[in-house]
Amino acid sequence: MTPTISAVSKRTNVILWIVQGLLALLFLFTGGLKLATPMDVLAAQSHLPGPFMKFIATCEVLGALGLVLPGVFRIRPGLTPLAAAGLVIIMIGAVVTTLVQGLVGPAILSAVVGLLAAYVAYGRWRLAPLPGSAPLPAVQPDR
Repeated sequence: MTPTISAVSKRTNVILWIVQGLLALLFLFTGGLKLATPMDVLAAQSHLPGPFMKFIATCEVLGALGLVLPGVFRIRPGLTPLAAAGLVIIMIGAVVTTLVQGLVGPAILSAVVGLLAAYVAYGRWRLAPLPGSAPLPAVQPDR
């Protein structure tokens, strides 16, 4: 028996919400921790400048909020895939800077988190857009 499109969509929606929630918790924790840490300590822990680390922390917290709040409040739900895409960019940077430091294990963890964020971005854009999202434009073939 093949599942119907609506059953697949419901299952995908549930999976996306779970991943969104977990990613939001992760990024709220890591971003909040960086925001609470003094800049000189952040700079000592990383080869990146302290103000840049605070900027990344702010982006992580805002991205975490963007993963869940638009869907919960049904205000601008099209921002959710954009927030996830922004977090993908942050995680690409995390993978690269971690590999430059020679830390393979943490780089793999960052890559997995980035892939989950990419899944949310694609899932909320194409697979199961949140209600109220702008419809995707039809692609017109060139004549």
